[in-house]
Amino acid sequence: MGQSIAIVSGKGGTGKTSLTAGVGSALALLGKRVLCIDCDVGLRNLDLSLGLSDRAMMDFSDVITGRCSFENAAVQHPELGNLYLLTAPMRLREGEVTPEQMKKFLHAAASVFDYCLLDAPAGLGEGFDLAVAGADRVVVVANTDASSLRDAQHTVTLLSHFPVGKLHLVVNRVQKSLLKALHTTIDDAMDAAGLPLLGVVPEDELMTVALNRGIPLLLTGDKNAAKAYRNIARRIDGERVPLMKIR
Repeated sequence: MGQSIAIVSGKGGTGKTSLTAGVGSALALLGKRVLCIDCDVGLRNLDLSLGLSDRAMMDFSDVITGRCSFENAAVQHPELGNLYLLTAPMRLREGEVTPEQMKKFLHAAASVFDYCLLDAPAGLGEGFDLAVAGADRVVVVANTDASSLRDAQHTVTLLSHFPVGKLHLVVNRVQKSLLKALHTTIDDAMDAAGLPLLGVVPEDELMTVALNRGIPLLLTGDKNAAKAYRNIARRIDGERVPLMKIR
């Protein structure tokens, strides 16, 4: 059986969607079957980060409510054959998809995929509840600024039902110059969020280039953020990988 991992943040702008796409791509390159699910109803952007812009015609609500089969809704990546996308609906009526229905769907998906990565919307509303409902693990994404870390702390309090070892932190979009200016370290971020560290991802201008070209970052090279995504994927898959240094 595979496992489902919700990728969440307490606020927008942490780079959560890019992280989902990057780690999903890295797991696929490791030979794992990966399903990325966009849970950001109405503001879905995961297709852009995966280089699958406008390919998905049906969404997870179509599958869960029986309007469409999974085979017709999930989009296979043309270059990363192990990677699939199930997008979010443009709108979702209240109660149309319940957390219990999402949980059952993910249980079924776990028999087909090694990993299901759920890209939760920013904030702590209905999309967040759907993303974490059937998750086996949760990754909280934060930046090094004080407001992001405070939001991460608040997010953690809502995830207290997850057992020890099932909640992790990724510090994203890290700028070494900014760390120096603020006299902060990654350890400070870990202490503030109260979570063990799964990975550190540097700010990378190539992210914007890849997004505008419509290709996943990992297909453009293996440095900076791409390298960090590969390291995180290997840790998720059980390897012991040293943290990369932010230069």
